[in-house]
Amino acid sequence: MDEVMYHPGLMVIGDEILAGRRTDAHLPQVIARLRERGMALAWARFVGDDAGQLIQHFTQTLAEGRPVFCFGGIGSTPDDRTRQALAEAAGVPLLRHADAVREIEARFGSEAWPIRVLMADWPQGSTLLPNPINRIPGFCFRQHFMLPGFPELAWPMLDWVLENQFPAGRSPEILRCLRINGVGESQIVLPMQRVVAQFPQVHCASLPRLGEDRHILLSVRGRGSLVDSAFAALSAELTAQGIDWQISADE
Repeated sequence: MDEVMYHPGLMVIGDEILAGRRTDAHLPQVIARLRERGMALAWARFVGDDAGQLIQHFTQTLAEGRPVFCFGGIGSTPDDRTRQALAEAAGVPLLRHADAVREIEARFGSEAWPIRVLMADWPQGSTLLPNPINRIPGFCFRQHFMLPGFPELAWPMLDWVLENQFPAGRSPEILRCLRINGVGESQIVLPMQRVVAQFPQVHCASLPRLGEDRHILLSVRGRGSLVDSAFAALSAELTAQGIDWQISADE
């Protein structure tokens, strides 16, 4: 896979999230599932149900050419505008997908008409994403994987997408951390800069913790033996600066 395929985007859609009536649960689940495949999010966005804003966001994400996991807004009520906004951003019509209609009819029978079948109206060129829980499918359009907002429905569907659309995973990243007490961030900038310059393929980050247990957690993240080499170089830089440190677990 191209490198961009290992770094998808995430969109969580719904006014209820922005208003605080619901708390998002998708972000940590997506992060954990991607980590298992050696993948990581490039970005995450929380977007309301406003059609104009959705069209703007989808116009940007379609142009980016990156996989995007979208949760929410694909139902049949008037505030569910995700399907229409994606189609408008792409410049294609909404078409009723025959396989989606069959799935919805299999679930609801005659009660699928005339409202529930609206959930089978997808941007032209979409493909079906199966729903093992209640058979109301999601869909994929140009690497945008459109899933329901309900976690109990969305996460099994996400697992199917990852297994079937992203089979060429890679080994998870390695994370090495150390803890520093009694030192300000300004004192570790130069050691970090030297390590980053020497190992550009490895991510080096500082995470300060304030309060009674004030300290800094320094981390080195990447793949293969470079992580150990970069961690050893960072440790040596800190020691040379007279900074005491200790190996730590990720906090």
